[in-house]
Amino acid sequence: MSQENSEMPMRTLGRTGVKVSLVGLGGWHLGFKFIDEELSVRMIRTAVDNGINFMDNCWDYNEGASEERMGKALKDGYRERVFLMTKIDGRTKKDAAKQLDESLKRMQTDHIDLVQHHEILRFEDPHRIFAAEGANEALLEARDAGKIRFIGFTGHKDPRIHKYMLDVATENGFQFDTVQMPLNVMDAHYRSFEKIVLPELVKQNIGVLAMKTLANGTILESNTVSAIECLQYAMNLPTSVVITGCQSMEDLEQALTAARTFKPMSNEQVKSLLDKTADAASRGKYELFKTTSIYDGTAVHPEWLGEEPQEVQRVMQTS
Repeated sequence: MSQENSEMPMRTLGRTGVKVSLVGLGGWHLGFKFIDEELSVRMIRTAVDNGINFMDNCWDYNEGASEERMGKALKDGYRERVFLMTKIDGRTKKDAAKQLDESLKRMQTDHIDLVQHHEILRFEDPHRIFAAEGANEALLEARDAGKIRFIGFTGHKDPRIHKYMLDVATENGFQFDTVQMPLNVMDAHYRSFEKIVLPELVKQNIGVLAMKTLANGTILESNTVSAIECLQYAMNLPTSVVITGCQSMEDLEQALTAARTFKPMSNEQVKSLLDKTADAASRGKYELFKTTSIYDGTAVHPEWLGEEPQEVQRVMQTS
């Protein structure tokens, strides 16, 4: 792999004005126990050397191993070459601040470029985050202190919840810099983030972070599309970054190839991909993050969210 082979396409991250690579490196896979730490570090540095500057991560990935490995990889001048993102689960100001400080320590940096409220899966999540002493207060204070630059949110369950999160933010006089969500060849057919959320993000000039483009490989099991087709379908949308997880150098090479060879698709090409996936996608069979709880980390670990708002606690104590 060599950066000289071809240029990495760059896009603008919404209204932030920051230039980010078309493909971003997912953080979840990098902390898997069956992947050697040395290989994870090599994948991160090879990605950066080949033009990928967007690094995805999360406070809860692999009990912190993903952030720790990324911190090690970003030594020796690599930190200055990347746009570093992580996510926090805490819904209270106290828990969000604590998790953010842990992420800063693990990744051995004095600031994180983008921090996102993670797993907005429930209609109550926006209210908890924007409540008095809620998580967004912690991120605003961190931004003022120079610990973070931008604020966003993520989720994978239902586009209507994403839309509601945007509405609650507006009611609170706040606009997100980024939103991360599933965008893939099957999403268009079932509970579609592309149809319901994407137009609103474009309208507000919010940076669009695509994920679940391969659905952890599940979409490929449908035998309808190739990995490159999946990645380039998401790249053809008005996305800022297409985040993809890599478990090997071959996975990384595949992501680089998809970005370097991408060309805007014609309407006929898009229609062909959607026609091929329509039947398989119709019930969400290959998007398990929408139809099951298998990817809902905060459902398994509600303690990551922190306590309910004080007014809820009062009701619970008096009922």
